[in-house]
Amino acid sequence: MRTETNMAYVLFLAATAATGGLLFGFDVAIISGAGPFLLRHFHLDDVSLGLAFSSLLFGCVIGAGVAGRATDRYGRKRILLGVAVLFALTSAATGLAWNFPVFLTARFLGGLAVGAVSLVSPMYVSEISPPTVRGRMGALYQMSIVTGILVSFCINYLMRDLGPDNWRWMFMTGVIPSVVFLGLLLRAPETPRFLMMAGRRQEAYAILERIGGRASAEFAMGEITASLRIQRRAWRDLLQPGIRRAVLVGFWLAILIHFSGINTVIDYAPAIFQSAGWQLDAALLSTFVVGLTNFLFTAVSFWTIDRYGRRPLYIVGSLGMALSLLALTLAVLMGQFHGTVVLVLILAYLICFCSCIGPVFWTLVPEIFPNNIRGTAMIVPVLTQWVANAVVVQLFPLALHRLGQAATFGFLAAVSLAQAIFTWRYVPETKNRPLEEIEVFWSQAPATKAL
Repeated sequence: MRTETNMAYVLFLAATAATGGLLFGFDVAIISGAGPFLLRHFHLDDVSLGLAFSSLLFGCVIGAGVAGRATDRYGRKRILLGVAVLFALTSAATGLAWNFPVFLTARFLGGLAVGAVSLVSPMYVSEISPPTVRGRMGALYQMSIVTGILVSFCINYLMRDLGPDNWRWMFMTGVIPSVVFLGLLLRAPETPRFLMMAGRRQEAYAILERIGGRASAEFAMGEITASLRIQRRAWRDLLQPGIRRAVLVGFWLAILIHFSGINTVIDYAPAIFQSAGWQLDAALLSTFVVGLTNFLFTAVSFWTIDRYGRRPLYIVGSLGMALSLLALTLAVLMGQFHGTVVLVLILAYLICFCSCIGPVFWTLVPEIFPNNIRGTAMIVPVLTQWVANAVVVQLFPLALHRLGQAATFGFLAAVSLAQAIFTWRYVPETKNRPLEEIEVFWSQAPATKAL
């Protein structure tokens, strides 16, 4: 069926939801440069430093868990509006924290917003995007995340010499993008699939028609109506054979993406470079190079994700990450873990992740779940990835100092290899397939290919 996609409108909607990803990336990464100053200001040890980094992530666990069911009840847009307000308030509160417990509380509450947006924003993007451009629109969300990371690294570097309270201004700058996000959301509609779930058929049709024209809207209305006939919104419905397979795939992908080390590299980049002999100023400048590389190579995914598909990119990216981490391990064992060698290998790892894994994960996960249970089902991989993220970020300083660099990077390399094998064995290709067709796949797929 030929469709005439209104790309300007689709791009506006996707970019609006994806702005939540910018706040996600900003909040997760801003502490990277603030960390060395927090260490001195609050006199932190390894455990306290890990808690300063991971407090936001533990909040993300709860935020993702609450948002999943709430978005099926109140809609995608309403949850995102609440998230934008919470982002602004907690950015200000973190910067104003007068002691370490208050700082941890503010970061934890900010994590509620990050966890919620990590579930709802990609879901919104997936539900408003036609199949032919859904990969690129999903990549836009990941692009926003890495933009937020790059912006935070730039802010960290520019504010490094503002005095003992520079870390406060680093966090408080998060208020600005939060207000922008809120303003964009006020102009965006609810997603057609939620409107259909809520019985608001005319509103859903109007949005679908504006996105792809009358013929496309009529076809999509029929597909969505058929997929919603069986009402599945309870937790027990996740155990249905076809749905269970999709949930298990999402669960394991969520664990592997973080145990392969991406957030340890993003959050602890200055600490890694300092352990390789860099001075603090040079380490902070190197994190900007890391963020810029992350940004540039995420842009590559716009041209690859809908051309080569999700599955091949995930496999190739995982193998590249494994090789880069293995090289870091060998560098430690051979006494070459210093200077340019470390920077080049970290950048190689990041290139593999941000051009393949990051965009595919946030595109693939919403795609694999049925329409009428997507909000509930999304809780599993999103909540799981935040738990995995929090555990890894909390333990990384201890692992680096007590187990050693070689053992730490070697473990991350092994997980990256396991990620490639898992994807090859169990993850289906979703490129150019309607969400309703992917739903049918899980109920028909052999157990050996879809768990």
